[in-house]
Amino acid sequence: MLSRIRKGDMVKVIAGKYKGKTGRVLKLITSDDEKKQRVIVEGINMQVKNRKPTQENQAGSQEKREGSIHISNVMPIDPATSSHIGSKDEAKLVKGTRVGTKVLPDGKKVRVARGKDRSGDIIETKEA
Repeated sequence: MLSRIRKGDMVKVIAGKYKGKTGRVLKLITSDDEKKQRVIVEGINMQVKNRKPTQENQAGSQEKREGSIHISNVMPIDPATSSHIGSKDEAKLVKGTRVGTKVLPDGKKVRVARGKDRSGDIIETKEA
């Protein structure tokens, strides 16, 4: 079965504090319970983790890392608009897309961009 979002996909946050931001999926946290399906997106929901002093690290430290957000708050990016990532008007130009599946002539199942003004391009995953 093909999932809507995979590790390595470029996604856009569509709801919450980080709405409009984009990033790469670092990790999927899945569960049978739909309320517990979460993703960790690069550069989104940064949190500070305090590390206790150890023999190797006498002073202790603070580490910044990404926190998880619910999977329903992110949407894969349409491959046709992904070239605008990092530009000044990224929030307006980079569009999210719904995901459909298509079977290629060689029998391989792929994910494609769906929607009214979407390209219909194959969504490829670039592993992190």
